[in-house]
Amino acid sequence: MIPGELLLDAFLNANILLSVAYLIWRCVRGLMARTGMEQAYGSQLKILNSVFLLIIFSPLIIHAYLSLKNVGFTINVNFNLSDMVVSHYLNGGFEMKASDLEGLIRMRDTFMLNVVNGDGWIAQIVIAVFSVGFILGATRLFYSIKCLRGIVKKSYKWRSFGRIRIQLSDRTLVPFSTRGLRCYYVVLPSHMLAQSHELRVSIAHELQHIRQGDLEWEIFLEALKPLFFLNPFFHAWKRQIEDLREFNCDSKVLNRGVIDVKTYCETLLSVCQNTLRRDRAFVIAVPKVTLVTANRSLARQGKLGLLEHRILSALDLRPIKRQKFMFVMTTLPLAVVLLITTICVQRSGDWSQDRLMLSTVVNLERLDEINRLSTFGRIRN
Repeated sequence: MIPGELLLDAFLNANILLSVAYLIWRCVRGLMARTGMEQAYGSQLKILNSVFLLIIFSPLIIHAYLSLKNVGFTINVNFNLSDMVVSHYLNGGFEMKASDLEGLIRMRDTFMLNVVNGDGWIAQIVIAVFSVGFILGATRLFYSIKCLRGIVKKSYKWRSFGRIRIQLSDRTLVPFSTRGLRCYYVVLPSHMLAQSHELRVSIAHELQHIRQGDLEWEIFLEALKPLFFLNPFFHAWKRQIEDLREFNCDSKVLNRGVIDVKTYCETLLSVCQNTLRRDRAFVIAVPKVTLVTANRSLARQGKLGLLEHRILSALDLRPIKRQKFMFVMTTLPLAVVLLITTICVQRSGDWSQDRLMLSTVVNLERLDEINRLSTFGRIRN
């Protein structure tokens, strides 16, 4: 396989795995809600991040599996989906023309070959859509980083300790945190200096985001966005991570007992009012993690969405025990399912006995069709 096919194959596998993983995750989260583990936000966030890393590194897993198979360790184990379908068909599992089945099985290979070579109008449309989307996404990312850098650069240094810089800005109405190559930045609106409660809540919240590694994940996901812009499951996965990190951050700050729930919720509502008046440059600027965000369309409909859920969660906050145990017991089965799925969706690496048998059946069908047409021609003569 040429490098272009390898990259396209890995990209298709990642999209398939992401879709499967998200559907499984929705079921898992539903079970957590039914068993009283809905507020185990830290464990849920770790599960999502761990599964996402597993998806990203799936090509290495496949390489390791194929290496073991080549030396004979997994020679009797075959999880390849296409091979299993062919075997089931040859054993009389379902009725279908052999040529049609072969066409379905080879559809992915044909599509990949056409895209790599640019053959056919479908492949050309796919290449054009992906190229335009990727260029627009990458342009948006670089422009947003430029906007964010401008906001941070024009802010004023207020406090610093270690690698963390706390800045004051007249260009933003919402507290947020971001990072450079070495330092972390917490940028606060200048007017918060006169509001000690909001200042304390904002600093505690943004420092917690830095502490739990949310900025690195935000940068990582934003960098992948131009690649997966066509996959709705990627955007849904990213929203899940964004929501869970806010819930987790709220619970961690409140569980310390330094800030009371009333002050925390009042700060969220106050800052939310400012987000509805935010400027466009701040909206575009990523990657960053803000104290709170609000959707204008939902606000006009009388809904607050995530903010409403955050406040209700803060008011009903209760300690969740054995989160590490839950994380391990949930992640391991998910990892096993995804590993099996990763192997199942791979292209068949060689011509197995079943595939050769299917090819023989296809050739026999074609010979039978040729003979039938020849006989029909002789009868007419």
